[in-house]
Amino acid sequence: ISETMSTNEENKLPLNGRRAIPPNYSNDEENEVPEMEAFGLIPRGFNPRDYLRVVDIYMFKDPHEINKQEHHTDKYYNPKLIVRRGQAFQIQIDFNRPYKQETDQFWLEFMIGRYPQQNKGTYIPILVGNVLKPGQWGAKIIHRENNSIRLSIMSSATCIIGKFRFYVAVLTPFGILRTRRNSAIDTYILFNPWCQLDAVYLDDEKEREEYVLNDVGVVFHGNVEDVKSRSWSYGQFEENVLDACLFLMDKAELELSGRGNPIKICRVASAVINSRDDNGVIAGSWNNTYDYGVAPSAWTGSVDILLEYYSSKQPVRYGQCWVFAGVFNTFLRCLGIPARLITNYSSAHDNNANLRLDFFLDDEGKVDTRLTKDSVWNYHCWNEAWMTRPDLPVGFGGWQVVDGTPQETSDGMYRCGPASVQAIKHGHVCFQFDAPFVYAEVNGDIFYTRMEKNGTQVVENIDTTRIGQLIVTKEVGGDGMMDITEEYKFREGSDEERLALETAVMYGVKKQSIQDTTYQPQTDVDMDFQAQKAVLGNDFKVTITFRNKSRNSYTATTYLSGNIVFYTGVTKREFKKHSFSPKLQPSSSSSFDIVIQSSEYMSDLLEQASFHFFVTARINETGKILAVQKAVVLEIPTLRIKTKGELVAGKETSVVVEFTNPLKQTLENVTLRLEGPGVLRTIKKQFGRIPMNSTLTWEVRFTPMRPGLRRLIASLNSDALRHVYGELNVQIQKP
Repeated sequence: ISETMSTNEENKLPLNGRRAIPPNYSNDEENEVPEMEAFGLIPRGFNPRDYLRVVDIYMFKDPHEINKQEHHTDKYYNPKLIVRRGQAFQIQIDFNRPYKQETDQFWLEFMIGRYPQQNKGTYIPILVGNVLKPGQWGAKIIHRENNSIRLSIMSSATCIIGKFRFYVAVLTPFGILRTRRNSAIDTYILFNPWCQLDAVYLDDEKEREEYVLNDVGVVFHGNVEDVKSRSWSYGQFEENVLDACLFLMDKAELELSGRGNPIKICRVASAVINSRDDNGVIAGSWNNTYDYGVAPSAWTGSVDILLEYYSSKQPVRYGQCWVFAGVFNTFLRCLGIPARLITNYSSAHDNNANLRLDFFLDDEGKVDTRLTKDSVWNYHCWNEAWMTRPDLPVGFGGWQVVDGTPQETSDGMYRCGPASVQAIKHGHVCFQFDAPFVYAEVNGDIFYTRMEKNGTQVVENIDTTRIGQLIVTKEVGGDGMMDITEEYKFREGSDEERLALETAVMYGVKKQSIQDTTYQPQTDVDMDFQAQKAVLGNDFKVTITFRNKSRNSYTATTYLSGNIVFYTGVTKREFKKHSFSPKLQPSSSSSFDIVIQSSEYMSDLLEQASFHFFVTARINETGKILAVQKAVVLEIPTLRIKTKGELVAGKETSVVVEFTNPLKQTLENVTLRLEGPGVLRTIKKQFGRIPMNSTLTWEVRFTPMRPGLRRLIASLNSDALRHVYGELNVQIQKP
């Protein structure tokens, strides 16, 4: 029945007058391929068994066999053949009799999608020849024995990335005999950073091991003064993750013929990673309520998210920037595009990309939250993907910024990139895609503007150094931090920096000149604000220091506002107000301490335990205003992970996760998660409550799969306390 159905469907294709073939953007769908394709009438005596016939095909697809070893795909937990494009792989064909080169003719066929077409690269016939040309489709016989031949097959270095069906076709006088459809010999073809002809070629082996093959990483968070880090499991080799990543391209409706191009893949993926406007992978939530979902801080890696999306086809709840970036990194590394996760500290979210973030102050010098639309994120995570940019002038290839967190729309959708890091550094923001937005994220100035009663705006202070102060990623081959700020910008105040800014403005990044506004900076008094290292649940003190460099005595009416904020810099509520009017003696410094008590902040604390302090001071004698702001992130306690005894692949063992509640309150609704790529799938456990000062112990029994150095990552989540992590590197012995 199914055959008649499908032929009817084929005949009734809706033709829209513009293209004869419907769009071909599903890697899953396939067409019927006839096993016998007759050239005309077949004579009665014809017996296909008289001709060369394929008995068996070996793909050498086990992890220890030649193909997966040479193509660096032996880590994928997937039984099918996985090869990288532009590099030869081997197969063996067994015929029913010895192959005779003079009279027998056969060829190989790779197909992808429902409507394979040769000119689109979705139908690939390969004739057997004598020589393989680098980076072009071809096949040659490298060994014959009895009825078998061994072939070396070269794929094109620009080939489509995806899962191909594979057939062997034999020519007979009356028609073509094909092997039957066999999903066991389906072949995945991926990007190849080891191949010089591939657009994603990366020439350093240590970097390839890190940016393509490493399945765990480190996310840097916190803030500039207090950089914190946590592990993230990318898990790009885990079971079904490769299929889930290919499904994302189907979901984004990327035409199969465009899937050999890393620029296109990155652009559509940056849209489909977030759920805005296309029901993509992760739903973002920044409001501290995560009903019917998982709190962003509870995830320990990408695998659970991708697999849940692949099975439910519905956005997974919830994510924030590092979750979008972690999943995006898994997607890129899984397909073979070198990728790394970046953290930009004090990241500007500049609503109108004018390189100016406006903080409006009211009469008293407090920030007016009604008027202030721009925000400074404590940190923001995005990704860089490595590729050539043949669509741009020479010199803009290499690392490209891609960002899956939905912030602003680009060409009508929430997506960002790929934007060349090199172009951002030099201010060449005219080159696609979204360079002006990224340029503003790392280069904005903060303007403190006071609204006078008559509506005029007075700029009280300009901070040119805070935005994009520090841009980091994990170092190659270790867990430390690598400072890559200089990849994005020249040194603050250098001639090159000025020139890059002028170039960016010339190419249309809006920048209001200071001449438009009345601004006379205060020069004879400096104000500085410092916070003591603060531990969650404890009191801590902050210090305001004035330096009066003049010969006059001044009084400074000073206002301190402490706010509990989301890490995106958006205020939830003011929890501390303090004003005082110190006397500033001529040519001297004076410091003032203010104690912040835990009882003042604990009830409203948000999960990243971030505070934002604004200090404004008016020098009464001159009317000048000083303003300074600072983010403070509390120290959050960590989980402890311990193993019991030796870890041997294939032998059951156990691991213990411990946590002591440091707060002066009971923790309610506690959830623990534990995972480790290649060691154990994510395990979750609910605990009702942990009283203050008491310790929770959770023992997990598991059997590690593969030997080698692995990492276990755990997280704890509860109503009052989130962002609690622990990790442990473990060496798993060979049995």
